[in-house]
Amino acid sequence: MKIGVYQNDPEFGQVDKNIRRAIADLDTIEADLMVLPELFNTGYQFISKEEVFGLAEEIPSGKTCRAMIEYAAAKNIFLVFGLAERVRDKAFNSAVIVGPKGYIGRYRKSHLFLEETFFFQPGDTGFRVFDIGWANVGIMICFDWWFPESARVLALKGADIICHPANLVLPSCQQAMAIRSLENGVFSATANRVGTEARGGKEPLIFTGESQILNHRGDMLTCLEKNKTGICVVDVDVKTARDKSITPLNDRFQDRRPELYKRLIDTT
Repeated sequence: MKIGVYQNDPEFGQVDKNIRRAIADLDTIEADLMVLPELFNTGYQFISKEEVFGLAEEIPSGKTCRAMIEYAAAKNIFLVFGLAERVRDKAFNSAVIVGPKGYIGRYRKSHLFLEETFFFQPGDTGFRVFDIGWANVGIMICFDWWFPESARVLALKGADIICHPANLVLPSCQQAMAIRSLENGVFSATANRVGTEARGGKEPLIFTGESQILNHRGDMLTCLEKNKTGICVVDVDVKTARDKSITPLNDRFQDRRPELYKRLIDTT
């Protein structure tokens, strides 16, 4: 199947314009699965809860989901994209997966970064894997990369590909995702953004670009530039991610020793 990542530079708060631009850009390529950045439709640096709620949408009835569902049906493509989700008096930093037959599911970001803790609730969906026919797709969002348990849970649940919408400002994620792919034997697709946001007198956020797709051995298949928008697509054989062998006598999952890892869940 053909997997792609989309790297954008959204105009803050210009939801309609950002959606139109993304769809126009995506229409130039052919892919089976495309990953878009975290909060691709709004921008990232919010300055108040009121601003968040003004831009957040219900899933799947909001205009962003409706537009992407319509496009996925017309293009016969699966899309994973990030947006601010509104649920009554709460907001979540969420990602949605849609396909040719419509809405499939959502994931709410588990590990909130920096000021996100002022505006969003910690995710309550848990890590989810979605069967899209060609592949089992897991989703995590941006700062989830820092916690190796995120990718490991998705892999243990059967993910062939980890889709990773992101708005990265810290260094090292791109290198760390190579380890996440290697240690779990999964493909990963990190869709980052570029540009700078400095709103409400806050320190500027400089986004790092370099969206990438990695194979199940942690090898780079394709990578975009640090400072430019763009799209890249690669052909992958996702079935190779289902072989978890390391050597003829070693297996990523069968060789695990869960009885020795209890400290990971022991909070006493």
